[in-house]
Amino acid sequence: MGGFVANVGANAKGLLGKAKDITIHMIDQNDDGKIDLTDVSEIAESVGTTMKKSAQALMETAEEKSRMLELKALNPIFLETLNDTEFIVPRFVRITERDRKHAESEVCKGSIGFVSEQKGLRMVNIFRDSVDTFGLLFYPNCSSEFYYVDPSDRDCYIALDDYFGYLKLARINELQKLAQDLGAKHFRVTYKEEKTTFSEKKAKGNVKARGTVDVEHNYNDKKYSTVEVASEMTFPGHVPVNPMVKYLKHDPSVKTLISMRMDETAPLLHQKFMLKLSNSSGIKESEAIKIDAVLKGMKCAGNATVVSEVQNESRRYLEYEIDF
Repeated sequence: MGGFVANVGANAKGLLGKAKDITIHMIDQNDDGKIDLTDVSEIAESVGTTMKKSAQALMETAEEKSRMLELKALNPIFLETLNDTEFIVPRFVRITERDRKHAESEVCKGSIGFVSEQKGLRMVNIFRDSVDTFGLLFYPNCSSEFYYVDPSDRDCYIALDDYFGYLKLARINELQKLAQDLGAKHFRVTYKEEKTTFSEKKAKGNVKARGTVDVEHNYNDKKYSTVEVASEMTFPGHVPVNPMVKYLKHDPSVKTLISMRMDETAPLLHQKFMLKLSNSSGIKESEAIKIDAVLKGMKCAGNATVVSEVQNESRRYLEYEIDF
């Protein structure tokens, strides 16, 4: 028993000795087998260097995080952003002066605009001094603030104040050119605006003996507050050529007219139909509501709303009559 205790004591002493040697080796920085002030100084310097590196790494991480947060908040657009396949210029854009936040921010240095999202609507804000870099066309010029995309040309934007008037004239001009290309001898475009009513009894459709139904909203039964001849011309007539149509290319009446006129087996002599302007306007009422909310939030609301103009557009028509 005494021998066992003696062995344990010896082993413990040996382990302590080894531990001491290891400790001395770890602390002994100059390999002289002793612990002195030089070793302590070198350890302190080593620990200080490590702490400095850690502090620098933390500072760099914090700066990077701050930079990322600033990028997210200011959301700048750079020239290289335009080449990104994921970047798409939305239908509603704004041309504005370079504001102080973007001008003074280091992360926005060299930016040409920024993206903002308000009231659920994503909008690209283009700095006025960088308009040319976007490669877009602006009608009538780039001096306005808010623009909406031309429904027939993704690279053309129309000033919001001129939007509906511009499209009205564009479609009248297109019907004029359509008549010329199809070899018409005479055509007339009549602009009509349906009268606003607040209460109206609507007759139900009557089924006739032959199975036809009276259409409740027949164009002939509508009451119009405005009726004006927008365009009328006479031509000598010629063999039709296939026309290029932009604004009205999806309208079924226009497509049928072109198809029938180009059919040589049954030449068309006369056609008359109505075109509802809202069917070929680019702004839908749901988006107009968002645009109005953005304008109101920016205190840019004028004497009319985009929603009211979209609603007015649904009561506007072009009557097209053409003779060959």
